[in-house]
Amino acid sequence: MKYDYLIVGAGLFGATFAQQATAKGKCCFVIERRPHIAGNCYTESFNGIQVHKYGAHIFHTSNETIWKYINQFSEFNNYINQPIAVYKNKIYNLPFNMNTFNQMWGVKDPAEAINIIERQRGENGIHEPKNLEEQALFMVGRDIYEKLIKGYTEKQWGRQCKELPVSIIKRLPLRFTFNNNYFNDRFQGIPIGGYTEMILNMLKGIEVKTNTDYFTFIAKNPNIAEKIIYTGAIDEFFNYKLGALEYRSLQFKTEVLKIDNYQGNAVVNYTDRDIPHTRVIEHKHFEFGQQKETIITYEYPACWDRGLEPYYPINDKKNIALYKQYQILAKTYPNVIFGGRLGEYKYYDMDKVIERALIITKQELFN
Repeated sequence: MKYDYLIVGAGLFGATFAQQATAKGKCCFVIERRPHIAGNCYTESFNGIQVHKYGAHIFHTSNETIWKYINQFSEFNNYINQPIAVYKNKIYNLPFNMNTFNQMWGVKDPAEAINIIERQRGENGIHEPKNLEEQALFMVGRDIYEKLIKGYTEKQWGRQCKELPVSIIKRLPLRFTFNNNYFNDRFQGIPIGGYTEMILNMLKGIEVKTNTDYFTFIAKNPNIAEKIIYTGAIDEFFNYKLGALEYRSLQFKTEVLKIDNYQGNAVVNYTDRDIPHTRVIEHKHFEFGQQKETIITYEYPACWDRGLEPYYPINDKKNIALYKQYQILAKTYPNVIFGGRLGEYKYYDMDKVIERALIITKQELFN
């Protein structure tokens, strides 16, 4: 055995495990299928603008331990996520707050907004929401649901809101204050110089090989490490022998514009069902850029099939049941640890990926 750990995937989970294990004197080798490190939070510099190649990534957490940990590898700016929604050429603030309610109904105080939502809630007659549509109607009423939730969500997930679980919409904040900060977390920002530089610092001194498919590599090097940390899709690891887990994918169209400001905000959501893209990202605004040109990316939801990049696990009852079967199968491979969004078939925010990696590292290295 040449290495203690073969780490499959150079994203946040793999980089965190590799950094921690190396710090404890373990010998790690990281392989990555893509031609670059940093996974989906990969950023690429173009004329001084850090382009988020796989969609907007804003780091946020209320866990001070995680914040202190990640700040070892990059200085973070003070970016605050304040997305805008566009519906029928009208602009609304997100998340749902008093600015949204003023734009929607012309109300100026919380009591007015609460009265309207409670009236619409009563009209719906929903007391125990059983799906995303019912939860949204119960939470904010029909006006906001129809204009700002329904179209966007059905584009994003490729199915009707009534077919989606309640958990998805529960992630959205609801406030009766004039506060446009999307997150409630204490710490928030973007690493100065981009996420790729941050991950590079995490992997400093560790052997990394990109453009490397795990299955091809391990066939040629079956005994390269004592254990494997696998952050790819768990069903792919087992060659889909129990069936394929379902995901939603994304497609991106990026343009360089010879103007200094396209939309005045980093993230603008388009909630009309008949507009094919869900949002437009203007990358320079993540770092308060003053460049004479700008770069925008249109984000299009897409059906997922094998060979495409899986982004969002569809955690409905059918897929959760299938994943649990794969978990049972994984226990028969004691030298393989599955982690991350694909390995654990779970939508993780970035701080939660790091937190999970630190927990698994501690269990692995101290038990």
